[in-house]
Amino acid sequence: MATRRLPPLRSLEAFVRIVRLGSAKAAANELALSPSALSRRVTALEDFVGKKLFLRQHQAMKLTEDGQSLFDAVAPALDELAEKIGTHMGDSRLLRLRLAVMPLFAAQRLVPRMRELRRLYPALHIDMESSSHPVPRLGDTLDAAIILSDGPDPSLHMVQLDQNRVHAIASTELVAMLGDTPDPDLLAKQNFLVHSDMERSFEAWRKAAGLLPRHRPTVDHYDSGPLILEAAAQGLGVAIMHGDHLSRSNDARLAPLYDLEVESPYSYWFVCRPRALENRQVRIFHDWLVNAKL
Repeated sequence: MATRRLPPLRSLEAFVRIVRLGSAKAAANELALSPSALSRRVTALEDFVGKKLFLRQHQAMKLTEDGQSLFDAVAPALDELAEKIGTHMGDSRLLRLRLAVMPLFAAQRLVPRMRELRRLYPALHIDMESSSHPVPRLGDTLDAAIILSDGPDPSLHMVQLDQNRVHAIASTELVAMLGDTPDPDLLAKQNFLVHSDMERSFEAWRKAAGLLPRHRPTVDHYDSGPLILEAAAQGLGVAIMHGDHLSRSNDARLAPLYDLEVESPYSYWFVCRPRALENRQVRIFHDWLVNAKL
């Protein structure tokens, strides 16, 4: 019986990465390829299957129906292949978890408890990164992630890790200047520091503080919680963050602004693909994290 030819694995990998990351540029960076090299791999796959997989529109690449069908068939098989190969690589006694986690959660809540995890499971090692949009890479280059989200994604296994309140945080000097009671006209003259992924937190806080649509304070966006805290400590503006970010920072330069009860639209969540829980390293970390109540 003749063996059926398979397409080049690198072409399949490039195809799946583009779809999951939603961008040819991001996929090229992830694979350390030039845009032209990535394009050649996709073209080779299209030539092999004899079908157009993407519609190319300027910088965007949109899946065709044939492309979507191929992705649905191939991506799970590649994930399974990667898992099986992983079990035969290196020292089988080591369990390695590829985890994405937001920097402030890692610094304030996860890393301080890692020695406890290591004592319980000395074979578990964690490759940790702080990528800003990890979900498309779950099941590919990441096993799991800890993210800020405003609600569950039915395609993922998600565990809510907290329920927080939104606080305004500023330097002690700025807090003293702004007083104990919100003054919308005075607040409208301030600069606010907001995480790029937490815009709704700022909207919730400004409503509670009495800022109207006519009040238009300036807003600087950051993609890093530690940078926001440091900018606030340096007097660059009022940071809109979760309350425990301040209490865990132990930074005497910072203080809460006003005593407002504002429920956050966002929580920290542990997320992974449902099938990832079949992997021992993911299951160990998942169960420890849920019970540890960081």
